[in-house]
Amino acid sequence: MVETRAELPFIGDQVVCLSHDQVWTFTLAYTRFVLIDQLKEIYIDGELDIVETANWFPKLARRDFQVGFIFILGGVDDPDQQFYENYSCGSERNYSGYCNPEIEQMFDRQSMEANQEKRKLLVWEIDEKLQEDGARPIIYYARDVTCWQPQLKGLTTMANSAFNGWRMEDVWLDR
Repeated sequence: MVETRAELPFIGDQVVCLSHDQVWTFTLAYTRFVLIDQLKEIYIDGELDIVETANWFPKLARRDFQVGFIFILGGVDDPDQQFYENYSCGSERNYSGYCNPEIEQMFDRQSMEANQEKRKLLVWEIDEKLQEDGARPIIYYARDVTCWQPQLKGLTTMANSAFNGWRMEDVWLDR
């Protein structure tokens, strides 16, 4: 077990946690403070640097950060989108700069696998390798909920996407 900061040769005395102001909601803000608090538990001082939205993506592209809170919503309930967009060598959204051609071949294999159980095992194997490599550690998984008054009728929310379930043609108020 690490007893002092001096025993952490891979990191300096302070980590700057980069965040931007556009997504400043309570839930997302809270996770930043929790991370900084957790870093203190392992003797690392954290500092939150809230960056103006106009400067956010240029800073990411330059890789001018130590820890960047990048809240990425997946448009599709499929691992392909996350793997190719965030971990492929040539991807513009691979902000960490991670590149491993062997894992990219695994992306292709899992994408072509027709058997869902075999594909799930490949995805888990890829995820394990990405975590072992420290490719882009997952700090936070968003869990969102919806609630409404009992008089709201006809609303069906989706469980697998933040984008595809807000159709309101069948929604009505029973007053």
